[in-house]
Amino acid sequence: MKIGLALSGGGAKGFAHLGILKALEEYGIKPDMLSGTSAGAITGAFYGYGYKPQEIFTIVSNTGFLKSVRPAWSWTGLLSLDGFREMMLKYIPENSFEALKIPLTVAATEIRLGKVVYFSEGELVNTVIASSSIPALFNPVPVNDQVFIDGGIMDNLPVRPLIGKCDFIIGSHTNPVSQKFDIKNLREITERSLLIAINVNSGMSKSYCNVVIEPPELGNYSTLDLAKAKEIFEIGYAHTRKNFKKLDFQLNQQTSVSNNTL
Repeated sequence: MKIGLALSGGGAKGFAHLGILKALEEYGIKPDMLSGTSAGAITGAFYGYGYKPQEIFTIVSNTGFLKSVRPAWSWTGLLSLDGFREMMLKYIPENSFEALKIPLTVAATEIRLGKVVYFSEGELVNTVIASSSIPALFNPVPVNDQVFIDGGIMDNLPVRPLIGKCDFIIGSHTNPVSQKFDIKNLREITERSLLIAINVNSGMSKSYCNVVIEPPELGNYSTLDLAKAKEIFEIGYAHTRKNFKKLDFQLNQQTSVSNNTL
């Protein structure tokens, strides 16, 4: 049985992917294919290269994401991810999809054409950075004469590349919308509005998964809650261990969606 794992965007909440992966490994579940958007693309790149979930957590948290972010000095974005790009190149020096042990597809949004593009070959790191570039906050990223922003705008849970190639699809979604929200400031209103919009395109993707892992507690965290990375990691791990059994990831317990198309 070929297992596919789709990893959503989520900013700091993406650390939950690592806890979920740790739990899946303890169940003996190892994906044969990966797809990811934004934080999910970062996780997918490191995991596909061969790093273990705890190693990825240490690499990303020790590097200090905020320390790697630099002023963009540009009207197209306040910040640049050049420092984070350098960090990724240090740990994935081949900088290619072909160097990955587990095949990965990365979703990014072509801003001029208004469509999602899926990358699975060629240069890796710049594509991951493009997929992670939250509009207005980070500079858009040029790739192959096109200009890209965060893949979550068009496809926050990129299941489509896995359909027809995998017998069993797991969705790891870290962007639940909390049912309680206190209006405090413009930033929080903007973030929640984007979150609601993103969840519209995630809804269809979830329906094509055999299993969706979505810790509801993540609704209490912000995209920028990087200081709470360890808490978020543990939430992903604990939720998966508490709510799922190894049997839940066996095809005979679920209905295959491998012949469906989006």
